[in-house]
Amino acid sequence: MSQLLIYREKLNLTQEQLAAKANVSVRTIQRIEAGTIPKGHTLDALCKALDISKEELLQKNIQETKNNYQLLKYINLSSLLLLFIPLGSIIAPLILMYWKKEVNSTTKQIVSIQIVWTIAFPIIILAIAFIGKWLSLNKQVLPLTMVLLFIINVYIILRNAIEINKNKKLYIGLNFNLL
Repeated sequence: MSQLLIYREKLNLTQEQLAAKANVSVRTIQRIEAGTIPKGHTLDALCKALDISKEELLQKNIQETKNNYQLLKYINLSSLLLLFIPLGSIIAPLILMYWKKEVNSTTKQIVSIQIVWTIAFPIIILAIAFIGKWLSLNKQVLPLTMVLLFIINVYIILRNAIEINKNKKLYIGLNFNLL
């Protein structure tokens, strides 16, 4: 949430009223509330109109940033639905990502990892099945491979959740996004 929006709502002003009071356009107010950083004359005029310092208007909302990382962690952990629902590792993060309007490179990366994993899983299983037939391996190799692949995916999800919590980034990622 924009600091300008917070201060404007505290004073019970509409965008039009603030624009008139600061002698700037309504579109300028809208842009700043959408994320543009005010500079120069606009910054001075808004600070004077709101009776606040430049630092107050430009400071980041620390609580919101914390909540975003918390939401990133939840979006990542929602991929664990793969244990119960086929394609749950893709569908759940996508739903959360768009529902909470948290569409950014990290959330796209989380979903991309699961898409790649979902595509790779049957390919690896088929390869193991053919290799097992060809080499006359024990029939237990295929189920063990499936369990191992599930464990690896759960590890990726949990390891990324820990890294988001500690360092605010993904530990295991891709060099590209599929979204």
